[in-house]
Order: sequence, then structure tokens, then C-alpha cells
Amino acid sequence: MKLIILDRDGVINYDSDNYIKSVDEWIALPGALEAIARLSRAGWVVTVATNQSGLARGYYDVPTLEGMHQVLRDAVQQYGGHLGLITYCPHGPDDGCSCRKPRPGLLQQIAEHYHTSLDGVWFVGDSLRDLQAAVAINAQPVLVGTGKGGQTRTQELPEHTLVFADLAAVADYLLN
Repeated sequence: MKLIILDRDGVINYDSDNYIKSVDEWIALPGALEAIARLSRAGWVVTVATNQSGLARGYYDVPTLEGMHQVLRDAVQQYGGHLGLITYCPHGPDDGCSCRKPRPGLLQQIAEHYHTSLDGVWFVGDSLRDLQAAVAINAQPVLVGTGKGGQTRTQELPEHTLVFADLAAVADYLLN
């Protein structure tokens, strides 16, 4: 199985320090939806693992989050693609859960869902915690320059981290 895992905010859609709190605030990054669809049409299973502490903070509720994810799914489908499992951590940073990245719980949920190992699977993110989660399960850490990626790039990255401009560049690389 060709599997790829994506972070959401900053990789697929615009991010905000004030959180993405509504369907109207969820705006795809240029080329991201097309990139997901291209990967999907080429036989890749594209999944998402996203921290959503805005739930714990009371900024939005689960139906609102599910609405954002339905908009994402519908948009990818309009480009002829399919989006696989979306996992999310609803906890706050101090809740001590096992699913909040950099902990690997969300990625382990994906592995269990698809009955597969994540060794070498690409996990594309824009933050250091995304890359650390990838390393924790022996996945390939991939940093994009969108979202917080430019700021993250100035930090010490995990060994063997691959760096791309954006999700479209990741798809170009994997499909060529």
C-alpha cells in the first residue's frame, strides 16, 4: 500500500494562531487539494493526522470540525480524488494524552486502521512536533514551507527530514 499522512493546518489549509474555528475560516492552500487528488488518483492512500486543541479550548465543537473535514473531503472529490482516514487529537497541550503530536497516537491509529506498518511512510507537516511524531514511529519526516514551515526550518530538524516548498511539490516528487 502506498500510504501518506498529512498534517492539516498549514499543510492542506491556511493556519491561524487564532485557530480555524469555523467552516468559513477553513481555506485550502493553493494547489493542496489538487495535490491530494493527484496522489489519490495515482493509487496513494492519503490520510490526515491533526492536533485540534481548539476543541478542548471550547473554540469550536466536534460537529464544526467534522463540517470542516467534510468540506475537505468534498473538495478533494471535486478534483477526482479520495481522502482516507482523518484522525484528530481533541485534547489540550497539558492533557497528557497519547494522541497529541509529537506523541505518535494519531499515527498509530492510522496504522491500525489500515493494518500496516508506518516504517518509511511519509508524514508531511509544517511543525517540529509533526516531524517528531514521524520519527517516533519510524516514518519519513517531511517538512513543507507553508504554514509554520518557514519558521520550523530555522530549527534543528530531525535527521533525514525532507524539505519541500508545499504539498504540491511533495506530490510532484512522489509522482515523478
